[in-house]
Amino acid sequence: MFDLSGRTALVTGAGQNAGAGIARALAAQGAAVAVNDLVAERAEATAGEITATGGTAVPAPFDVTDLDGVREGVAQARTRLGRHLDILVHNAGIAADFGQGQFSSLDPSRWRAPVEINLFGAMNCVSAVLDDMCQAGWGRIVQISSGSARTGSAHGLSLYGAAKSGVEGFIRHISQEAAPLGVTANTLALGLQTNAAGDSTADIAAHIPTRRLGTPEDVGAAVVYLASPEASWMTGQTLNLNGGSVTY
Repeated sequence: MFDLSGRTALVTGAGQNAGAGIARALAAQGAAVAVNDLVAERAEATAGEITATGGTAVPAPFDVTDLDGVREGVAQARTRLGRHLDILVHNAGIAADFGQGQFSSLDPSRWRAPVEINLFGAMNCVSAVLDDMCQAGWGRIVQISSGSARTGSAHGLSLYGAAKSGVEGFIRHISQEAAPLGVTANTLALGLQTNAAGDSTADIAAHIPTRRLGTPEDVGAAVVYLASPEASWMTGQTLNLNGGSVTY
């Protein structure tokens, strides 16, 4: 079950944290993984970790907000892995300027970056892989999102939440266009992860029903299901992975 042998995957933002966990999990199930990150050294480190444990991975450093760069990176990954990409996991979502702050005090020059990496980044990556998936009659698109897309917050997340809301809508429409051609598209909305908690980990975890934060392994396991043959009837959905902190 959940065997991905013979499949190839691109995971964006996979040089660290949840993205690295996703790349490791896909590789452990047999997929060959193109490890993307904006920082080449991080992509190389994750790819090296996978190959050191017997998996297949290649680094694929590029900027997901640069359409030409995405197309070139995908082309190179196809060449290095020997076939087209079957699985896309768009995990990259934190811009250098996260855009955090009360909206009324944010300079308009800061509005664009969260949207560029989340929404346009997803559009760029989907555009680069979708035709191959449709022609092959099989593909999996998994978008990593956040509870911030559908739950308001007073903690200065309006730009990030708006960007995530936008990309969730995009994925729902892609799911309908691609479903007749054997391609599924789903979103995984994450609750707070261990890498984002800072010094308040214990206090935050105490308010989550499972009494802990999410880990890269949690995220990787959920993505493996969505990327698997067994998930062929799951498309157009947003699944919440948050320890029960929000239920709907």
